[in-house]
Amino acid sequence: MIPDYQTLMLPVLRLASEGETRVAYVAERIADDLGLTPEEREELLPSGRQRLLHNRIHWAKFYMSKAGLIASPARGRFLATDKGKALLGTAPERIDVALLMREPEFRDFYRNEGSAGGAESTTVGPDRATPATTTPEEQIDAAHASLTAALRDELLERILTNSPAFFEQLIVDLLVAMGYGGSHKDAAAQLGRSGDGGVDGIVNEDRLGLDRIYVQAKRYAPGNPVSRPDVNGFVGCLVGLGATKGVFVTTSTFSQPARDYVRHLAQRVILIDGRELADLMIEHGVGVRGYRTVEFKRLDEDFFSEE
Repeated sequence: MIPDYQTLMLPVLRLASEGETRVAYVAERIADDLGLTPEEREELLPSGRQRLLHNRIHWAKFYMSKAGLIASPARGRFLATDKGKALLGTAPERIDVALLMREPEFRDFYRNEGSAGGAESTTVGPDRATPATTTPEEQIDAAHASLTAALRDELLERILTNSPAFFEQLIVDLLVAMGYGGSHKDAAAQLGRSGDGGVDGIVNEDRLGLDRIYVQAKRYAPGNPVSRPDVNGFVGCLVGLGATKGVFVTTSTFSQPARDYVRHLAQRVILIDGRELADLMIEHGVGVRGYRTVEFKRLDEDFFSEE
């Protein structure tokens, strides 16, 4: 398990006391000392933009630098300062934000972190209103995940309160947004046959119609999973039509026997449950719209390079 960024402060400072080093080297040493698995070493933040271990080491280094324990003599490199080495000489059991707060320069930075400059401003840091184990990026990812989960639930609730015809049109819109079915007109023509509260039809896999995908959708309420017999009936239709590809969409879930059944078929059958349906709608902008964009900036190292 990867420790939180405060727990990493002490081992990071110890390695920095050995001389100039880099985050990648420190991460490798710490991973070896902790016996992290290859999967843990490569684990990414939910955003997928940085390794979790590297991110936590970065913030451990950054906060200690604000306390004067670490310095950066060159691009991408850092080392322990005399103050940092002196602290290690006291054999601390742990270095954390509470300990760093003893340094006046860190207190000044920490109280104003995230503010426009003023003690009265509301500050947001890893230890404010959220668990101290999270870095700012992790807090952002967690907030994004919470908002997405709430939006997913709202989407499914609205789908269930609308008519089967609306559900049919939703499937058309989603397939076209994903690049299937050609135009809305073409997709609607293929998916225009309503079934028992769902949709049954055919869409082109590509705009030229070189291959076809058979689609079935069931607008089931939560707690009413699609069973294996339902999926088996759909596969039987595929066999009868000589089709090799099918997509079964539901607003509910699929039973485990239904999921196990499609894994060993000659036909390629994709099961999309309510969660996946909502995620696809969010990803492709169907039934949702952006209402706020927040841009985060990073230091441009190339700008400051004088090489």
